[in-house]
Formats: sequence, structure tokens, C-alpha cells
Amino acid sequence: MARLKAQYETEIKKKMMDKYKYGNVHQIPKLEKIIVNSVTRDAVSNGKIVDSIAAELSAVTGQKPVTAKAKKSVASFKLRQGQAIGAFVTLRGAKMYEFLDRLINLSLPRVKDFRGLSPKGFDGKGNYTMGLKEQIIFPEIDYDKIDKIRGMGISFVTTATNNEEGRELLRQFGMPFREK
Repeated sequence: MARLKAQYETEIKKKMMDKYKYGNVHQIPKLEKIIVNSVTRDAVSNGKIVDSIAAELSAVTGQKPVTAKAKKSVASFKLRQGQAIGAFVTLRGAKMYEFLDRLINLSLPRVKDFRGLSPKGFDGKGNYTMGLKEQIIFPEIDYDKIDKIRGMGISFVTTATNNEEGRELLRQFGMPFREK
């Protein structure tokens, strides 16, 4: 944890300042928060699945997740408004840097046939969202105790003003983006 935050405070800020010629130190983009979420359709028929999703997110992030509830009723999915369908965690500060470090150095190298992250996950304002197909790439999850392989979405929210600055910030942290 301390390594990535210290690296940001010293090296990354300097490199970003030199590359983009900011007039003020406060213009340098920074990582604001990381949101990790997992939602499944199976939760409609079995409410206990949300508990296992929450336990897995808690093990991966080290923080208690919040239950995600359906905003609208959808009759064709047999979904009611307010029904629990998943869970999410918002990480900030020390836990955010610790999770980012573990994601880059431990989990992503465990992905089968990994060739880098898609550079298309940016939203136009410097924020990046990626999806994982399996939660078992995290070493904290015990393979024998999971009931089903599920994916999760991870969003990196930055203070960057455009995709180029956001991509450069995440690349400086060590995110392995593949070339277009």
C-alpha cells in the first residue's frame, strides 16, 4: 500500500507534471476511488447467492460490501424493485492503493492468456472500467469454497479531464494496457 502511494507522491506526480506541463500541482490527475461490483441474475431465484457474493468481495477488498438492489421491476426477468441482486464496494485511501497493488501484481498475472487490458474501457473523462470473468484470480478466494464462477466489474475513478491523462496516470501506476 505505502509503496504505490509513495510512488504517486514522488515519481508519478513529477512525470505527469513534466509530460503535460500543468501550471499548478493540483491539476495533476489522481486516483479518487475504485469501485468493485458483482451482480448476478441467479440472485433472483436464490437470495443466499448475494451473501456469497458479499463474502467474496469482502475477502478480496478487505471492506464490507453494500448490497445492490434492483431499481425497477422487470416482469420478464421475474425481478422486483428493491430485490437484492449483487453487491459492491467503494475503496478510497490506503485500502484503494493496497487493492490496486494486489490487482496489478498478483491477480492480473493469474488471468489465463492475459495479453493486457483493453484501452477501450475509458469513458471520455479519464475514468476506466474493466471486467473480470472469474473471481478466482484473486488469491484471497478459496477455490473449494466458491459455489459458482462469477465475474466482477472494477471501475477506477480519477480526477483526469480526458482519457489520455487518465490512461497515462493508470499506466504510471503499472496497469498493463495492451496497444490498440
